[in-house]
This record gives sequence, C-alpha cells and structure tokens, in this order.
Amino acid sequence: MTGSMLDPARSNQPVVIGEALIWNAIDRARRWLDEANGTSQAELTMRLLKIAEEYGEASAAWVGATGQNPRKGITHTSEDVADELGDVAFTALIAAASLGFDPRRVMATVALKIIGRIGV
Repeated sequence: MTGSMLDPARSNQPVVIGEALIWNAIDRARRWLDEANGTSQAELTMRLLKIAEEYGEASAAWVGATGQNPRKGITHTSEDVADELGDVAFTALIAAASLGFDPRRVMATVALKIIGRIGV
C-alpha cells in the first residue's frame, strides 16, 4: 500500500498519526533501554555511538540508492534512505532523552535556531 497511512514512509504527504505517538515511542524506547541496560556513563556513551551506527546505515543506503559502488550497482531505494534517516533522527532523540533532555524541547530549540538563520 505505497503512500498510504499504512506505509507513511513511502509518501511525501504529511501523515497524521499524532505527535503523541512519536514522543511516546521515544519515551518507551528510552525506558526500555534504561531497564535492560541501565544508565551508566558507558551505556549513555553507547546510545550516542548508536547514532553513528545509524548514520552509517543511512550512508550505505544512499550509496546503494545512487549505485555509487559499481561492483554492487543499485541496491537500495530512496525509501530505504528515508527509513534509515528516520532511524538516525529517532536514535538521536532517544539519546537526548537518555541524557535527561526533553526531545520535544530539543527539537523546538533547533527549529527556532534554524528559523532564525533562514529568516522564516
């Protein structure tokens, strides 16, 4: 069901699923990690490093989507890239929450900073 509500990553149209679902998922994932792995400095470091892992997957998807590696050719789609970028963003917000920051506030602060730069 490409482009449908059941497959939101496949559409350029905004999906109305409710922001609460996103923020709840971030909070639940953070709590799950806290319970499973604790919150030591080493664990928090691993959560930050997880962002780099996800970034690597996004980069690999882009290489695959553009066929940059002639030996492999096209191995990914632009949708794969979007999915991986979503993982990067989600993982970063979990890391922010793990460090005690409200991910909503983090995103609002960044949005205001960007708006200030571009004059919107």
